Amino acid sequence: MRLLMISDVYFPRVNGVSTSIQTVGRELVQKGHQVTLITPSYGAERDVVSDPFEVIRIPSRYLPFDPEDRIMRWGRLPQHRAGLRAQRFDLVHIHTPFIAHYAGLALARWLKLPVVESYHTFFEQYLDKYIPLVPGAWLGYIARRFSAAQCNDVDALAVPSQVMLEVLKRYGIQAPAEVVPTGIDLEQFGQGDGARFRQRWGIAPDRPLLVHVGRLAFEKNCDFLLRMLVQVKAEIPDILLVIAGDGPALKRLQRLRDQLGLQQQVLFTGYLARDGSLEDCYRAGDAFVFSSCTETQGLVLLESMALGTPVVALAEMGAGEVLCDGEGCLIAKHDERHFAQQCLRLLREPTLRAQLSTRAHTYARSWSAPVLTERLIAFYARTLHRAEVANQPVNCDEEPVVDLGDG
Repeated sequence: MRLLMISDVYFPRVNGVSTSIQTVGRELVQKGHQVTLITPSYGAERDVVSDPFEVIRIPSRYLPFDPEDRIMRWGRLPQHRAGLRAQRFDLVHIHTPFIAHYAGLALARWLKLPVVESYHTFFEQYLDKYIPLVPGAWLGYIARRFSAAQCNDVDALAVPSQVMLEVLKRYGIQAPAEVVPTGIDLEQFGQGDGARFRQRWGIAPDRPLLVHVGRLAFEKNCDFLLRMLVQVKAEIPDILLVIAGDGPALKRLQRLRDQLGLQQQVLFTGYLARDGSLEDCYRAGDAFVFSSCTETQGLVLLESMALGTPVVALAEMGAGEVLCDGEGCLIAKHDERHFAQQCLRLLREPTLRAQLSTRAHTYARSWSAPVLTERLIAFYARTLHRAEVANQPVNCDEEPVVDLGDG
C-alpha cells in the first residue's frame, strides 16, 4: 500500500504520538509498504535521526501557550499537490485533530481517497488543564462534541484501547471504529545500561531509584507522584525519583518539589535522546512509576517492561488494558498511601523485583510492533474494501428488488 500520513506533531517534538508514528512508519516500510508523512517544521530537524520513510516538513508558526508545539501554515500545502498526486496513494491516515485533521480531509477529497484517523488523545480530560477560566462542564461538553464531529468526518477510526472506544461510542460516533494499539520496537528497547545512567548523573550505584518518563503536561498527574514520594521518603530517606521529560507543567512540579522538601529526592533530567540515553534511564530504575489517568494507551509502560524494569502504576483508562497485575507490574489504587506501599514492596523485596523484571520482559513481547502493525494493515485493508464497495456503480438494467412484506 501507498500511505499518506499527516500529523500536527512529530520528532523533534517528543510525545507518544511522535513515537507511535515513527514506530508504525518503520514497521510498514519493513513490510514493503510506502509511507509519506506531512508534519510541521520545527527548525531542528537536523538533530532528528532519519526515518526510512519520506517526511515532508511544512513551514509552521509557534503556539503562544505551548512553545513546544507548532501550527502548520495551511497555505504552504498546495505547493506539494503535484508531487503527492504523482505518488498515487491508496489511503490518507490522520494522526492529530488540529490543522492535520482538516488538511488531511481536504487532501483526501482532492486525491479521492478514503481517510482514516487515529484517536490518540483523551480531550475530555485535557482541555480544562489549559483553559482554566472556562467552567470544566462547558469544556467537557465542547470536547465531546468536537471529538464526535471529527470522528464522524472520516471513513474509519483507529483507537488504541477498548476503554477509549467505549468512551467515543458514548459520544455518538458513527464511523466504523476498531481497537488498533501501537506496538513497541523490541530491538530498540532490548538493552540499556543502568549503571552508565547512574554514573552520568552522579547517582550512587546502590541508591534506591524510581523512574518516570513522559511529557510533563498538566493532565499527566505527575504531582501525584511527588506527594506519594513524601511517604516513601519517610521509610527510605535516600530514595530518588528521576523524572525524564519536559513540558508546560515543569515549573509547577519544580515548585511542588520544593514545597514538599524533596529537593534531594527528585531529579528532573529533561528529555533524553533515544540513542541509548532513554533506555539507560529505564534500566537504572528499581521501578518505573506512572500515575496518568488520561492515557489512551501508555507506551512508556511497555517500554519500561521491555527493558525488564518493573512498573508500579494506576491502571486507569488505556493503561488498564496494557497492565496485568503481577505480569511485570504492581497495580496501585488511586491513593497516594497505597501507591507508596506498592513502591516500598518493590524496593524492599529484591526477590519480588527480580520475578517481576523477568515477567515484564516476557509480557512486553506480546506487544511487539511487528505483531500489532499487522492489525493496522488489516484495518487499512478493510477500510479500502468498504470504499471500493461503496464506489461500485449500480447496474440500472436490473429490476429493483422491493420487499412489500406480508401485506
